[in-house]
Amino acid sequence: MSSKRNARISEEIKKIVSQLILKELKDPRIATMTTITDVDVTNDLSYAKIYVSVLGSEKERKSTMKALESASGFIRKEIGKKVKLRYIPEPKFSLDKSIENGIYISKLIDSIKEDDNKNDE
Repeated sequence: MSSKRNARISEEIKKIVSQLILKELKDPRIATMTTITDVDVTNDLSYAKIYVSVLGSEKERKSTMKALESASGFIRKEIGKKVKLRYIPEPKFSLDKSIENGIYISKLIDSIKEDDNKNDE
């Protein structure tokens, strides 16, 4: 199967799941700052690994991931309605901490710059 096709399917699933989280999933366990960062679909289209970024506390992250796992059947059904495929990939959610890591590194760089400015004076 072509990697271009997998990339298009992954991008389409990313859009669909983002819209579902934003508008259709009414679970109070899902944090308001939940973002789909990436989707990887296996070559045989049996699984879609969905990377989720949740800004908030560790408790919010855990509850959001539990809510998404419990809604995976609904999400798969909606993907099947909106994407015409013979086999609908099973969504598997994975927590993506890259945004939090980027914020942490940015703060470290800012603190180093402040220290350098104090030492120059």
